[in-house]
Amino acid sequence: MSNRLNTPNDLRAFWMPFTANRQFKKEPRLFVGAKDMHYTTHDGRQVLDGTAGLWCVNAGHCRPKITEAIREQAGELDYAPAFQLGHPKAFELANRLVDIAPEGMNHVLYTNSGSESVETALKVALAYHRAKGDGSRFRLVGRERGYHGVNFGGISVGGIVSNRKMFGTLLTGVDHMPHTHFPDKNAFSRGEPEHGGDIASELQRIITLHDASTIAAVIVEPVAGSTGVLIPPKGYLQKLREICTQHGILLIFDEVITGFGRLGAPFAAQYFDVKPDIITTAKGLTNGVIPMGAVFVTSEIHDAFMNGPEHMIEFFHGYTYSGNPIACAAALGTLDTYREEGLLTRAAELASYWEDGLHSLKDCPNVIDIRNVGLIGAVELASIPGEPTKRAFNAFLKAYEKGLLIRTTGDIIALSPPLIIEKHHIDELFGKLREVLQNNI
Repeated sequence: MSNRLNTPNDLRAFWMPFTANRQFKKEPRLFVGAKDMHYTTHDGRQVLDGTAGLWCVNAGHCRPKITEAIREQAGELDYAPAFQLGHPKAFELANRLVDIAPEGMNHVLYTNSGSESVETALKVALAYHRAKGDGSRFRLVGRERGYHGVNFGGISVGGIVSNRKMFGTLLTGVDHMPHTHFPDKNAFSRGEPEHGGDIASELQRIITLHDASTIAAVIVEPVAGSTGVLIPPKGYLQKLREICTQHGILLIFDEVITGFGRLGAPFAAQYFDVKPDIITTAKGLTNGVIPMGAVFVTSEIHDAFMNGPEHMIEFFHGYTYSGNPIACAAALGTLDTYREEGLLTRAAELASYWEDGLHSLKDCPNVIDIRNVGLIGAVELASIPGEPTKRAFNAFLKAYEKGLLIRTTGDIIALSPPLIIEKHHIDELFGKLREVLQNNI
């Protein structure tokens, strides 16, 4: 690869997402290659991937079965319209997906991202009630500190203030439950915290305020990822399910992060043994190789739309690239890799070792909490007075220098490595992170 491609001489044109653009462009951090557990930087260094890219490269980087599937498909059928037409792989993939999904999730709609999956799920929920003749259900309930992508529906039901504050009134008819983070009671919990499950009863208060007959759906991440890895307290998700069922409200699990093996089961719904009505996915669906998402719905929801004349469109929604042939091929290659290497359950085998390594950092300076479940972890740091987020950002920069990729949100370090990680990688990851934290950043 030429130096011109390795080190662009002008970085101005690209307005980078969720990035401190001015800082980055003064000291660029560029990846030019990747394989299995590591990235290669533009200056030839190896960086251990502690975040599976952006929560998405579950099978590790540049896996041959996925690469070959894309190559073959690109030479056979590059694009096929998704409206009133189809191609075989879209149907094959849908069948493969429902085979690993929680029981009863029998139908799939395709999207191009987690944000689009959330928009699709919200629209399905609203339209479902209308299709049943219950159009008074128009309200949506999200959660404080929730992250559901960056489109208007997602930021409306989401609860991360910085993602919402610049964009006006957003959707109307949206309310929010409290978050589940109780550091005074649950700091340094291993797995599901003991305290806070009863906070789910706040949903009942919202229902009482608005009346159940106006509420279409509740959406939560089973594990709140982008806000800093908030693990649901014991009994919390079960209580939400109970309340939603009682009042005829749809429960949506946003599994864009937790889907495809992150917790040690194909989906968090299976890990926590709670069945939602709709599941949103993306990220790990194609191992991050090509943009694609999928929304799972129950037969009850799907069948509610299958009325009227057969020549009529049942649901006026979709995308130009819904079920794109090359994306479907990538997803099938990804599912093959997951199956052949047992990756959808591998996190369960490593969870205890991962947990011990993570909690070994408890004695490091400025560490005020550690959280974990499956192969997800978080280290929360005390903020520098008057400079929120700076301590964690410093840790990110120092880790990169030491050959480790971490993710930060606020003053929280989030970790979610590829599911192919070995114990020696876990040792390396937490060894390097300890070096960073010991420097009193």
